[in-house]
Amino acid sequence: MASISTIARGVVAVVATVTLAAACGSGSKTKSTPTSQALTGRGPITLAQGKDTSGNVQHQIDVWNKAHPQETVRLIELPESADQQRQQMVQNAQTKSDAYTVLNLDVVWTAEFAANRWVTALPKNQFDLSKFLPAAVQTGEYRDNLYAAPWKTDAGLLYYRKDLLEKAGISAPPKTWSELQTDCGKIKGVGCYAGEFDKYEGLTCNFSEAVDSAGGEVVDESGKPNVNTPQAKQGLDFLVQGFKSGMIPKEAITYEEEDARRAFEKGDLVFLRQWPYQWALSSKAPKVKGKFDVAPLPGLNGPGSPTLGGHNLAISSFAKNKATALDFIKYMTSQDTERANLLASSEAPTLASLYDEPALQKKFPYLPTLKASLLNAKPRPKAVRYNDVTTAIQEAVYAALTGKSTTDQALAGLQSKLGPLTQQ
Repeated sequence: MASISTIARGVVAVVATVTLAAACGSGSKTKSTPTSQALTGRGPITLAQGKDTSGNVQHQIDVWNKAHPQETVRLIELPESADQQRQQMVQNAQTKSDAYTVLNLDVVWTAEFAANRWVTALPKNQFDLSKFLPAAVQTGEYRDNLYAAPWKTDAGLLYYRKDLLEKAGISAPPKTWSELQTDCGKIKGVGCYAGEFDKYEGLTCNFSEAVDSAGGEVVDESGKPNVNTPQAKQGLDFLVQGFKSGMIPKEAITYEEEDARRAFEKGDLVFLRQWPYQWALSSKAPKVKGKFDVAPLPGLNGPGSPTLGGHNLAISSFAKNKATALDFIKYMTSQDTERANLLASSEAPTLASLYDEPALQKKFPYLPTLKASLLNAKPRPKAVRYNDVTTAIQEAVYAALTGKSTTDQALAGLQSKLGPLTQQ
């Protein structure tokens, strides 16, 4: 979820309290190289993260501690705000404190923490990365090195009112923006489509999805901004024209995740771009219970590319007992542990095979759709100064959506601003 203040924690189904996440930081041109020699020392360690809303993290720690009485783990719960979590982790690193051993990092923090050498590179050969969702692995990498092991993931989905589509004679959810607009023209009396368009981290996610879904990219593989392009213009125009035409209700300019969810659950929308966490909550909402389903986000010429969210596990460079920390991370990202966490908390796993298990699909029927979205998901810009990057994106996109600038002006200005902000 999101705000720079925050973005979705990767909850797939039943966590009602949505933790929002984002990141910021200062630049650095340093580069770390993995070394197994640095991962030495055994004994007690800590895990620093936001509030354990499900209680299952503590349960998994208890299981570990019972089996490792000389290498126990203590959970340190940081504030609920993702910004405050990051701030405390940064302060811990800047003072070179060993208070935090394993860090639960939002996926957009990897570059900042790696570039500043606040986390230790992990040995890739000790993780079977082929078993993880490729997009999730990428969020833990920086300059071809692995700094955080993929733990929990997330991607945007298209929620839709299947009852309204059936009533209008529409046999399947839209795969393209054109199909979305056509479908909305057949359904009267209900708002068509919404996402999260307030000026916060959710807007960065929605904009990135629009650009990626038009075949563009906000930042290229080399880290350079790439928003002053025809593809980026097509993506932003889709959103801008959506507001102008009424396809997107004007009140959606104020929507964050919970605002959008409530609008959908009140019956005000046919389609909604949203994180997987909404499934369980909407399944209990009287007006839409049993009347909705999810599909991959539509794009310009076919299924779109959702923005990737999630959390990964890293080891503080200043911690003691790094060998124990590495083993603990392996335990937390193992198949048995990730399966148990999915069952207990409904948080999306990073191991691809879990999405194909019949028993899990029976309990969570949207898993195949979620897997398809995750396989096509794209990360947000890997920038050391992520806070400055996302702020620039939000300001430019919001100005275009509210008519204060044209899409051409917004994208040209954004390209200029992102240039120095993405230099690393």
